[in-house]
Amino acid sequence: MNWEVIFRPESLALFGQGVLTTLGLLAASLAVGGVLALLFALALTGPSRLLRQVVGSYTFVIRGTPLLIQVYLIYYGLGQLEWIQARWDSVWPWTHFKEPFFCALLAFSLNTAAYTAEMLAGAIRETAAGEREAAQAFGMSRPQVMLHIVLPGALRRTLPAYSNEVVMMLHSTSLASAVPAMLDITAAAGRIYSEFYLPFEAYLAAASLYLVGTFTLVWLFKLTEHRFLAHLSPP
Repeated sequence: MNWEVIFRPESLALFGQGVLTTLGLLAASLAVGGVLALLFALALTGPSRLLRQVVGSYTFVIRGTPLLIQVYLIYYGLGQLEWIQARWDSVWPWTHFKEPFFCALLAFSLNTAAYTAEMLAGAIRETAAGEREAAQAFGMSRPQVMLHIVLPGALRRTLPAYSNEVVMMLHSTSLASAVPAMLDITAAAGRIYSEFYLPFEAYLAAASLYLVGTFTLVWLFKLTEHRFLAHLSPP
């Protein structure tokens, strides 16, 4: 194996840029997807049957189709429609569809929002009826019960499952390399492979970076769970 190529300054700079792109895409996707997931979860557990059906259909379709297909549909599908291309130089938000990062971000955000919404909705439904009744006995309104009692508990219970979703999203960011001009970790490895014909070195280096990122995320979530789920630990 020729590891010297991987540790060249230009190769390290390439991987460095890939790491920044991957982390930026992951953080932005989780932020946007988290806001959407909260709104979707409230709709899934709300009183409106129409909203439950609409959001439920959305999460069913997103969770039932591959993320790579969703990326292709947004970048090569929506981004290539003549109606959008005629407006992407002057009309917001269509101006962003010519940006590869935005297309990848949109696909990842919509994907993680669907999975996270179902997890959070399940945790909301599992809230004990006695907690709601006790809050109402103190004179809290329905929104106050949801904001101060139900959501905090549901968010804490969702942490273990959500940590798996975050790790899966980190791995899924490798699909961003399918979008032209996106230089994430996988795309950086692909460039080194195509230039030096070193597939094992290039992709083993990329795998190592993903592995470090995975263990870092797992460690951070373990600390978070220890902080917020300490009451569930065995004595």
